[in-house]
Amino acid sequence: MQSTPSAPSTPLPEAALQLPLNVVALIPMRNLVMFPHVLTAVTVGRPKSIAALKHALDGVAQIGIVLQKDPGENEPVFDALHAVGTLATVVHHFDPEEGQHHAVCQGIQRFRMIEAAEGYPFLAARIERIEEQVDESAEAEALALQLRERAIELMSFLPSVPPELVHALQTTRGPSALADITASVVDVEVNEKQALLETIAPAERVAMLLKLLSHRLQVLRLSREIGERTKEQLDEHQRKFLLREQMKTIQHALGEEGGNAEEMKRLDEAIAKAGMPAEAEAHARKELGRLRSMSDASGEYSMLRTYLEWMTELPWRAPALAPIDLGVARRTLETDHFGLERVKQRILEFLAVRKLNPEGRAPILCFVGPPGVGKTSLGQSIARAIQRPFVRVSLGGVHDEAEIRGHRRTYIGALPGNIVQGLRRAGARDCVMMLDEVDKLNASAHGDPSAALLEVLDPEQNNSFRDNYLGVPFDLSRVVFIATANVLDNIPPPVRDRMEVIDLPGYTQEEKLQIAQTYLVRRQRETNGLKEDQCELSVGALEAIIANYTREAGVRQLEREIGRTMRHAAMKVAEGATEKIRIDAAALDTILGPAKYERELALRSSVTGVATGLAWTPVGGDILFIEATRVPGNGKLNLTGQLGDVMKESAQAALTLVKSRGVDLRVPSGSFDNIDVHLHIPAGAIPKDGPSAGVAMFIALASLFTDRPVRHDVAMTGEISLRGLVLPIGGVKEKVLAAQRAGIATVLLPARNLKDLRDVPESVRASMQFVALETVDDAMRAALAEAGARKAAPDLVLV
Repeated sequence: MQSTPSAPSTPLPEAALQLPLNVVALIPMRNLVMFPHVLTAVTVGRPKSIAALKHALDGVAQIGIVLQKDPGENEPVFDALHAVGTLATVVHHFDPEEGQHHAVCQGIQRFRMIEAAEGYPFLAARIERIEEQVDESAEAEALALQLRERAIELMSFLPSVPPELVHALQTTRGPSALADITASVVDVEVNEKQALLETIAPAERVAMLLKLLSHRLQVLRLSREIGERTKEQLDEHQRKFLLREQMKTIQHALGEEGGNAEEMKRLDEAIAKAGMPAEAEAHARKELGRLRSMSDASGEYSMLRTYLEWMTELPWRAPALAPIDLGVARRTLETDHFGLERVKQRILEFLAVRKLNPEGRAPILCFVGPPGVGKTSLGQSIARAIQRPFVRVSLGGVHDEAEIRGHRRTYIGALPGNIVQGLRRAGARDCVMMLDEVDKLNASAHGDPSAALLEVLDPEQNNSFRDNYLGVPFDLSRVVFIATANVLDNIPPPVRDRMEVIDLPGYTQEEKLQIAQTYLVRRQRETNGLKEDQCELSVGALEAIIANYTREAGVRQLEREIGRTMRHAAMKVAEGATEKIRIDAAALDTILGPAKYERELALRSSVTGVATGLAWTPVGGDILFIEATRVPGNGKLNLTGQLGDVMKESAQAALTLVKSRGVDLRVPSGSFDNIDVHLHIPAGAIPKDGPSAGVAMFIALASLFTDRPVRHDVAMTGEISLRGLVLPIGGVKEKVLAAQRAGIATVLLPARNLKDLRDVPESVRASMQFVALETVDDAMRAALAEAGARKAAPDLVLV
């Protein structure tokens, strides 16, 4: 359709210009983007734009409507226009008013400008037409359906919407045309509309438009809600009563009593898409049938709906097998963790078996070690190496069987157990699930959670794990379970039997230094907002922090102390410091305060009756001093220091052994009758127990009665028998690392424990001497100095 212009204010040429093929006249617009398939009112007033409009009217030609980049430019040139515009025909032209021409244009097709065409009284360009893409995929259809619903909802917020526009939205089927019609009416910035015009692919354009619509609808809903808040509201109970009565009336009129049809449809579709096994799907549909027959005002309605939502959101489908690249896994472990070579090797073996036999039943790994040695991060590295989601389930303090197996739905507020909840968070049935702190499960009157954990960890049973809340079997056989614990002895034997234990005993001082330089300093620098050229922590400072401010098997306290130094530097930078801040060992006393740990071996070395023992603790190894003294009495043995029953028996055995060897030790037999022996282990507030203190107790007593001091650089471990044999013990690596941290040069340990030294890092073995003990005579020769050989006073200093 065309309307003949009347009395133009600008003279028209006698004959219409004939433009070459693919050359069109352009009308630049300041704040208007025209879309295909849409009627748009256009107002022009610039001479060149009027000339282009007249050319289109005279020659019944199409014109190009393009957006100029700068709306303030009065005479835009070719380069000042956006490259993509819309070809349009003039449907109707109105008489000019005050020099302004008005026209209604029909958008036809997108075009892209190639180059400017010169020699015309209006802007013109050679163009290429952009054909409209047709997307008939299911995704495009679904996106178009969402777009139509949101566009119609948008219309409900706008005043005086033409019925023709709503009809057009309801009848337009193609995603591309629907997106163009919607984009023309949505109230967004002109640059966002231009971006929509330049997006050719229908699915991508619809997705962009849905995002814009969502934001706009949220704003409009909020605006309406704010307006409604200003009105007088009914009492809340009266309002709910009225709404329920209205809902009942509507449902009765529609024949839909007993449920929300849309919600029932959504749940039905979700069950169909969930991929449940036949038994689970049949159970879910049975519960859905019950839900349909209920009133939504019923208390059980919400409980049953929540149950069906849980059922449909669980990852029932068997996932595709992701490839395992051992090279990538090795690099991931090396990047994330320093040292721990044997642990990394076992993890790579675990992944190799998974690669060769994905359907096989891989062992369940259990990382056992003190806090801060990297147990959880090792699990995360495994997940990254095999490209699976990672989820952590904390079992510390769990004392109810229902926390593992779920609550029965008869209880209000019932939920699935932690295992099923973790699967829902992971969103995959083949996730890596870390069962953290498995040694801290506690039995109670509510049941034993460790017993419920047996079904989860048993490969013979977990393919049909039954959560009490779900009530149907769920296959856990594809989940990679990794457990962590601090103390192996606290794990119930049946649970321990189902896991392969990997020990992470702790780090040496050299390893801690490397970890700090490679990971911790950089992480704390970034955490505190510092750059590398603003702060530097010297190697000497790191060594001093490790030796004097931390005494741990892991690196958590070390990272905290490094963080304190970084915060000190950050404060200086924030106050305007421009030079690079270098923190060395001498500055630590000011920043961190006095040293928290001191090596007190020199003070102990000149005292007879004092031996240095080695102990194992849940947070790594440690040294302890065993002090013996004698006072007049009647032959009693006094023990202090919160010793357990095992250590008390070791002390009694050590004293009996010393008495039995009185002749060899040149101790008069009558000297034991008129004295009391007092054996004390400092740090009396800390309970102590274990079977490995016998050698140290014997040496302390032998030193007391022979008046021969114990060598200050010797520490020992091992249990004794009444025959004088030295028996093997555990925790060798942790004890040796503790001796190294304390500056011990020589370690005495049972000969049958020499094989355990291969677990000790090579650098530690090279820096220390080890003496194998078959009997207590070997310990006396290695530990006791000659009588009167005491260290000179000037050497008695804290190191």
